[in-house]
Amino acid sequence: MRRRIEFGRPEDCNEVLLHACCAPCSSAIVEWLVQHEIKPTIFYYNPNIFPREEYEIRKNESKRHAESLGLTWIDGDYDHEQWQKDVCGLEGEPERGKRCELCFTLRLTATAQKAKELGIKYFTTTLASSRWKSLEQIERAGHIAEQMVSGVTFWAQNWRKGGLYERRNQLLKEFNFYNQQYCGCEFSKRQREEFERLKSESSSH
Repeated sequence: MRRRIEFGRPEDCNEVLLHACCAPCSSAIVEWLVQHEIKPTIFYYNPNIFPREEYEIRKNESKRHAESLGLTWIDGDYDHEQWQKDVCGLEGEPERGKRCELCFTLRLTATAQKAKELGIKYFTTTLASSRWKSLEQIERAGHIAEQMVSGVTFWAQNWRKGGLYERRNQLLKEFNFYNQQYCGCEFSKRQREEFERLKSESSSH
């Protein structure tokens, strides 16, 4: 039996809108929420993902995971052209730079709006489970979102701790999830490809 993991759960929280970036990152968080009698509604909103084929694969895996658990899964709109306009001028920013923080803010503001529409007080995000992301940026983005949308509260949580990251990797294998190799947008894809190229060149010398 796995030990129960304690987090800074809001006292009156028995339902949450969970912004999901992908199925692998959602899996252990969803499991923890259900174990602690918190009903997650999954909101898949990631207009940053490129190309469209990659978006559809990740979306379908997220939907498959939610449906296998009998959870409500909501499809956010995919408008990559609008996302490109929103981050215009920040294309050259590195990972964890200004573009990423703006991207988090856009996605979490949409999540906050959806939570208000559904009458769910709390929202949180699986972005905070990735070791490649800045928790400080995610927390700032979440708090901006809650300030922009009245009546909802951002549950800021480090979803990497307490063994959840390790559990994520176990569930990835159990569900046989597609496991993406880059964050999502074309800029992160390019940076990942460049990193792999340099790594390959250095190992060949």
